[in-house]
Amino acid sequence: MIAAHEDRQTIWGAQHLMDTTFNPLLIPTAENADMPRVGRLASAALPDAPVLTVVIPALNEEDSIGSTIQRCLDARERICRVGRVSDLDIIVVSDGSTDRTASIAQSYAARESSVRVIVFEKNRGYGAAIKEGFAQGRGQLLAFLDADGTCDPNYFGELCDVIQTERAAVALGSRMQPGNQMPRLRRIGNVLYALLLGSLSGKAITDTASGMRVVRRDSLASLYPLPDGLHFTPAMSARAVMSDQAIVEVPMAYAERVGESKLHVLRDGMRFLFAIRDAVLLYQPSRLFGVLAVLATLCGILWSSYPVEFYLRFQRLEEWMIYRLLLAGFLFDAAFCLVCAGVLADRVLSLVYRRRDSSFIAALLDRVLDRKRLVYLAALCAVVAVVLVWPGLIQYVSTGHVTLHWSRPLVAVSLLQIALFSCVYSVLQKIVDLWSGQISYASRQHR
Repeated sequence: MIAAHEDRQTIWGAQHLMDTTFNPLLIPTAENADMPRVGRLASAALPDAPVLTVVIPALNEEDSIGSTIQRCLDARERICRVGRVSDLDIIVVSDGSTDRTASIAQSYAARESSVRVIVFEKNRGYGAAIKEGFAQGRGQLLAFLDADGTCDPNYFGELCDVIQTERAAVALGSRMQPGNQMPRLRRIGNVLYALLLGSLSGKAITDTASGMRVVRRDSLASLYPLPDGLHFTPAMSARAVMSDQAIVEVPMAYAERVGESKLHVLRDGMRFLFAIRDAVLLYQPSRLFGVLAVLATLCGILWSSYPVEFYLRFQRLEEWMIYRLLLAGFLFDAAFCLVCAGVLADRVLSLVYRRRDSSFIAALLDRVLDRKRLVYLAALCAVVAVVLVWPGLIQYVSTGHVTLHWSRPLVAVSLLQIALFSCVYSVLQKIVDLWSGQISYASRQHR
């Protein structure tokens, strides 16, 4: 037994795997003829082929853990041949199981040198179990597989093949195929998450929460930190997509799970949503701010359209329209604030990450909302606001009363808010520029 982190863990089985020699020719057989093909199939395990570590996180899965391990062992030859890997390393992580999960897995480790078992005395979470397996595995390619019997380990062959062919960071098995036995509510949730992530990243991904995937070990530095809970998988997908790392999908079969699901639709669904939000804020915050700004602008236009149309027709406004215009003014100010926040967030992020080429809109906004232009915009808004209410100011000084129509001060206040936002963001941009200069100087001094 060895100690790791705060909980005691037990390692079972040998630390090395058996050498296996394969036929140099791929000969179709009845056993493998119906398996899907992705890319070219390797003819043999090359001497420099990577090792694949498969982590199986398990919490009270005594009904399925044995069959899951055995299916991995049975698929080993095919995974190595099709996936062009030299060896297979299977690590089962019992995440605080209170049933026979650990003992069943240990019985396999006792007779199979390619199987090891890590035992957490207390439950630490699905993601924590996978990360511990990754840390203790020896493979250059890292994979994980749910212990509930829903996924076929044979698909690791296709996943390993495509991740090497496409030089991707992550290859995941997509469960969103017709005929798969995914519960309807979970399927709908996956579709919604995929649409959300796709709309924010501009990239298509069908299954953000797939529990079967292969990851390059050298990609972990860009993907970590990842959460310990069940939202580990959507967080990984979101981080890979938003940080411009290549992620590929392989269609795969998906069966009904054995035993009771550990997933709580509402609680874990919200965690999935927050994982996507955090990835967007970490890598491309301007996209999230931009989406909110567009929504605020559209709502402002919709809410103010009738008063504007009424004024153009009759050259006057009804008293009740003040409420519509107040809300419209707030929405337009909010949209401007969000756009400026997105530009500023990208500039702050550039101090930490080397940014890819910006989109046309992002580059345009960065130029338009430059610090000096914001100062000019603030001055212009302030001048227009004063012009709008100047007759009322003169009247108030002269008579102590104001008869100016309420629409003028309403627009003036909105313009003054934009002027204030512009000044604040201009100062913040100056602070970021000063930070950038300081960081550049420190970097040159340490070379």
